[in-house]
Amino acid sequence: MSQLQITSHLTDAEIAEVTELVAIVLQVDGLHPLSEHVWLHVCHGGDSQAQHFLMRRDGVLAGYAHLDTTDEVAGPSAEFAVHPEHRRIGIGRALVQSMLREVPDQQLRLWAHGEQKAAIELARSMNFTNSRVLWQMRRSLRAPLNPASLPAGISLRTFNPELDAKAWLEINSRAFADHPEQGGWRLTDLERRMNEPWFSTDGFILGISDGTGEIAGFHWTKVHGATGRKTHVRQAHAHEAIGEVYVVGVDPARQGTGLGRALTIAGLQYLRDLGLNQAMLYVDVANSSAISLYTSLGFTRWDTDVLYQRDAR
Repeated sequence: MSQLQITSHLTDAEIAEVTELVAIVLQVDGLHPLSEHVWLHVCHGGDSQAQHFLMRRDGVLAGYAHLDTTDEVAGPSAEFAVHPEHRRIGIGRALVQSMLREVPDQQLRLWAHGEQKAAIELARSMNFTNSRVLWQMRRSLRAPLNPASLPAGISLRTFNPELDAKAWLEINSRAFADHPEQGGWRLTDLERRMNEPWFSTDGFILGISDGTGEIAGFHWTKVHGATGRKTHVRQAHAHEAIGEVYVVGVDPARQGTGLGRALTIAGLQYLRDLGLNQAMLYVDVANSSAISLYTSLGFTRWDTDVLYQRDAR
């Protein structure tokens, strides 16, 4: 028998349950079922405006869903994961139906990570339509990589949390003013990521204006599975360590100067120097200029994440 629990705050025991479920899904599917910002909310027990849906069968967590209602413009968004041993019996559908009952007019955005047939079929059968697509792109770090050619008056150094946090948040907001996830970060958002096992200031590269000392741009890299530790689900990947072009941002006043390209190359060189073989990144398929840049640097499409939209009935 299935039992559904809805809560706005996860206990330590519930976090452990969800962590175990996500680890199993990651091992079986080869991809993480939850986006980074959702996973951080899970690890830290969630926030006051999120809801957690836990579906148990005979006392075992068979499915988990996260409902985020903070975006008053775009509307609520959701992500979910189903235990591989409890699939094809209606757990995913029941979780989505439960979330639909919690939102106004049953209007909901639903993320599906990876092009999995079951997720596509479920979305379509529940009248969700494709509204946004993210590509995961990859390149070999063993392939030739041209040196970074910085614009005149720009030098590189690594991020210093004590000196750069406030200034970085300001340029991040300017660079991603229209971005649905990256824009509008607060200090707590930055601190949560700095507390993650993968965080390293060595891989957080800043482009600094020699004249003013201000941050002109940045490339924040990330390494997945570097240590092999099991203390954090995202470190327990079923593949060799891989580098990520996590975030590249440029002050809008300096766009078109080649700074973004130079910073991207500098970050790739850093990842290569760590001995990694592959680099990955995520990019919105509508961002043709970014895709063009990454393609010119040797990246090719690897996988796809889809955002489905269910409008008011």
